[in-house]
Amino acid sequence: MLDVTSAEALLPSYLRDVYSWAYLTPWLAGWLDRQVVVQTILWGNAQRLIGDVLDEIAPGDRVFQAAAVYGDFSRQVAAKIGRRGQLEVRDIAPLQVSLTRRKLSDLPQAHVARGDAADPQDESADVVVCFFLLHEVPDAVKLQVTRAMLELVAPGGRAVFVDYHRPHRFHPLKPLMRRIFAWLEPFATSMWRHEIKDLAGPRGGGFRWRKRTRFGSMYQVVVAERI
Repeated sequence: MLDVTSAEALLPSYLRDVYSWAYLTPWLAGWLDRQVVVQTILWGNAQRLIGDVLDEIAPGDRVFQAAAVYGDFSRQVAAKIGRRGQLEVRDIAPLQVSLTRRKLSDLPQAHVARGDAADPQDESADVVVCFFLLHEVPDAVKLQVTRAMLELVAPGGRAVFVDYHRPHRFHPLKPLMRRIFAWLEPFATSMWRHEIKDLAGPRGGGFRWRKRTRFGSMYQVVVAERI
């Protein structure tokens, strides 16, 4: 049984100070953890972006998921890999670990534990997935997470990063997203200024990179394949 009280005392300050409402408040987390909510937050693009991740996964793969994701994301990944695959989900917040364990409890190929994406201390995986995590952490942690995720990729495997991206100049939602970031997502606007590949630093040299954008360039899907 996870000791939520003592574990939360060890959480990074940015999570406690900025995202307590979204990830540490039980009643609100339970409401947010629904696919229809995720689909709405991502302006109807959630399933399309999940599909981009699933395209990079094969049945039987070992998949490492860097943080809990609200909605059906993890169940869809577990369904894609099947009973012969393995899904390892890590999250630093005890509440998120509990919620994710509950919704994956009937899937023996899925395992959920507490862990820090910046220092995962896990074995290698065929596919490492970082789904809308980078925009929620300070820039220094973005560097740590990106490089840690690449370290976990097995030979011939890949890391898949899905996150916000700078929208096209005249995107009608761009002014609104800027206000939302200023209000709720203070670390997100740097995703408009930096390429995920650049966050990898020299470590990215051992990978073949490709990127596609979605929804008027508001979202990006970046895949790094280990050479």
